[in-house]
Amino acid sequence: MARVKKHRLMSEINVVPYIDVMLVLLIIFMITAPLLTQGISVDLPKAPAEALDPDLLKENEPLVLSIDREGRFYLNIGDKVEDPVDDETVLMKVSAIVRQNPKTPVLVKGDRSVEYGRVVIGAALLQQAGAAKIGFLTDPADVEKARKR
Repeated sequence: MARVKKHRLMSEINVVPYIDVMLVLLIIFMITAPLLTQGISVDLPKAPAEALDPDLLKENEPLVLSIDREGRFYLNIGDKVEDPVDDETVLMKVSAIVRQNPKTPVLVKGDRSVEYGRVVIGAALLQQAGAAKIGFLTDPADVEKARKR
């Protein structure tokens, strides 16, 4: 009589393919993580100001005019947000957006070391474009320190 041999089930898991997948994913995340942080590097001044209303920001995405330390303007709209724009382009793009949606929040994000006149020119351009209210972005400061001054 022929004896039937029963095969036992293997109870071990081969983890080598999972390690390979994990390493590939790690490399992908290491390469893409620096690319996800985009925008203009601006050292904001500190001020004890109230935060913006989150409901307003949910309804309309804010339009931000960034001014770097060299005084160049950047807008957070369009395809090339990291390319500086000239005064006429700021005026043209902002007026088109404000005409389309007058409730769009308009904010100025000026570097701490930029000269004050350049920030004023940026705010004036936004007003000429039709922005009724303009806000200024700052880093939160210690309120107690600001009151002692």
